[in-house]
Amino acid sequence: MKDYMTIKETAKLWNVSPRWVQTLCSNGKIDGALKFGNAWAIPKDAERPKDERITSGAYVNWRKKSEDI
Repeated sequence: MKDYMTIKETAKLWNVSPRWVQTLCSNGKIDGALKFGNAWAIPKDAERPKDERITSGAYVNWRKKSEDI
């Protein structure tokens, strides 16, 4: 297991929260991440995935506008 990191180690390395790393693992966004019971093992050479969340506040097709009806 020397080639793998824990969620806490990965979060500290990538400067994000452990919960965010856990979410990325659960969604399959980190290549090579393995789950053993309730713990994740993340390869040390894994690259941080691109953050695809919308941060502009402009949500795509969130609700149709009244003039579209």
